[in-house]
Amino acid sequence: MPCDRLRIMTLPMAPLISIIIPNHNGGATLGNCLHAAFASRYANFEVLVVDDCSADNSLDIIRDFPRCKLHRLQCHAGAAVARNTGARHSAGEILFFTDADCLLEPDALERAAAAIALHGPEAVIGGTYTLRPHDPGFFSLFQSAFIHYSETKHLKNPDYIASHALVISAVNFRKSGGFPEKFMPIIEDVELSHRLRKNGYRLVMEPAILVRHIFNFTFVSSLRNAFRKSCYWTRYSLQNRDLLADSGTASRELKTNVVAWFVVFSLFVIGHIFQEVAWLMPVPILCAGNIILNRALLATFLRAAGPGFMLAAALYYLLVYPPAVGAGAAVGIVLYLKKGLR
Repeated sequence: MPCDRLRIMTLPMAPLISIIIPNHNGGATLGNCLHAAFASRYANFEVLVVDDCSADNSLDIIRDFPRCKLHRLQCHAGAAVARNTGARHSAGEILFFTDADCLLEPDALERAAAAIALHGPEAVIGGTYTLRPHDPGFFSLFQSAFIHYSETKHLKNPDYIASHALVISAVNFRKSGGFPEKFMPIIEDVELSHRLRKNGYRLVMEPAILVRHIFNFTFVSSLRNAFRKSCYWTRYSLQNRDLLADSGTASRELKTNVVAWFVVFSLFVIGHIFQEVAWLMPVPILCAGNIILNRALLATFLRAAGPGFMLAAALYYLLVYPPAVGAGAAVGIVLYLKKGLR
């Protein structure tokens, strides 16, 4: 098991790890993020925060951590520029990218160093979210469990490594050119991952490397997030010609779930218009097939918080989530046809 494999490894000469955190108005979560980073059990690390022109109390929070290295951008430039800036100013042999709303587990750096030692410096290592997030609430728990499952389905050959827990040799990151700075406002980590793979690097998921995310999701913000990510992901996938790929949270299960929802909805509308029950005959088969296809995700919901949560999360995922994802995909197609990735 990956957890046991990384747990037993010891490193006589622990390499310096640079934790790089981009921040833009992240004052609500940044303090917890830095507390968790400095609570690491790994001895040899530095923490760099690159502030992307925050207008909140972020700088005051950073000053409460004297060991934290701060770099400030002169104008708001986005997370990709902030991460690349942090990498340029880092001293570590290994870079650990995370976000201002993520809390590293105490053993995350130990496991990151062990993973690099195990897989070699040419590997790009990915961690993921804990099953349960930092903040309570149904929608945050749903999102954390959903992402945890989606990102750990393919350990040996994942489609991408997410920037909330991306571990890479500093030398190889600089050779790669870093995150794309002239790109869409999100999923720049997907583009970087695809570029790294094309250049011969191996992507490896290590589910033992965990960060606990702070979502603070409500019903509205959960669906807004689904719409936004689907919109940008669809635009990128059309450009990359991999719209049907099984790619992390843009999984084949989710895509099938969305298609099944719209087919069932259409059958109900047609049946109502023509007053013919026969139009509804395929519905039970479609629903059963969709549930079977998504059974591993439903099992993850069960593992995260028990049968009550699994039932509620299944209803939300199967009945409520698909329209937001589908609407985002539709808008993404229109925007791509109009202006590509600009």
